[in-house]
Amino acid sequence: MNMKQWITDLLDAPKKKALPILSFPSIGLMDITVRELISSAEMQARGMKLVADRVDSAASVSMMDLSVEAEAFGATVKVSDGEVPTVVGHIVETEEQAEALEIPDVFSHRTGRYVEAIRLACERITDRPVFAGVIGPYSLAGRLLDVTEIMVLCYDEPDMVHTVLGKATEFLIRYINAYKQTGAGGVLIAEPLAGLLSPALMKEFAAPYMKQIVDAVQDDSFVVIYHNCGNAVMRLVEPILSCGASAYHFGNAINMKEMLEKMPADVAVMGNIDPVSQFAGGTPESIYEATVALMQQCTVHPNFVISSGCDIPPLAKWENIDAFFRAVADFYK
Repeated sequence: MNMKQWITDLLDAPKKKALPILSFPSIGLMDITVRELISSAEMQARGMKLVADRVDSAASVSMMDLSVEAEAFGATVKVSDGEVPTVVGHIVETEEQAEALEIPDVFSHRTGRYVEAIRLACERITDRPVFAGVIGPYSLAGRLLDVTEIMVLCYDEPDMVHTVLGKATEFLIRYINAYKQTGAGGVLIAEPLAGLLSPALMKEFAAPYMKQIVDAVQDDSFVVIYHNCGNAVMRLVEPILSCGASAYHFGNAINMKEMLEKMPADVAVMGNIDPVSQFAGGTPESIYEATVALMQQCTVHPNFVISSGCDIPPLAKWENIDAFFRAVADFYK
């Protein structure tokens, strides 16, 4: 598929299909746990297909599992039956450890299983693009150095941070290129930790590495959607746009209408129904109302695409997910 044309068609469409980050709730359709889902490429692909058959989305988007890449580097991951996996602790504390950090083989870890899942999903989902999900370079470096400590290290040990960022970036390019070979239409790169940075730190420690990834993988057949759910992104528009992604996806911590006013009109901007309070904790009535209200505010901008604010939680209620899609369809009627 010509994904550059797909983005153009998405922008030009008067009625735009929703594009939520919807994959983990497939466990409810298969009656399995998160632990079982992340352990099986077949289950992940089957779940993505079941979701695609159920909802009229613009694309099929894989899980946003922000632990899998750090685990490949050697980090410890906490896994449970009903929650998204999380990284425990960190593995780099000194410059010597940063220098010694080895870039892992994509196919020797759970990352290889995730690549296989996208290959299977691309074989089964043929009516819309399939997007893989990966972590961003700064957010990955934070999980290797500690998500809180990296903020201090940007000032106290910047060379160590850059060393880890360089290795994280090289691995992510290899990882995304492996997805590219499966036939995926693109990748959604989640960089939430960078959403806490100042503009100056963003320009030094996050945006250049993201741009390096985008330049290495994006072309007419494969596009990058940049996701950031940090609460400081309203002041980071310039460095975020410098990454050169084909589309941008923002979380519910910000005012989407205000963000659209800051973004170029020829760039797709996606978001941002609250995944926790609405998809997981809301009611069909509340999410329907919230979706219609957001669309009333934002569809005056032709580049707006309705979505979830972040990855929809595994235990989100399917009656709420269905109500979200029903609200989109009814709005365009």
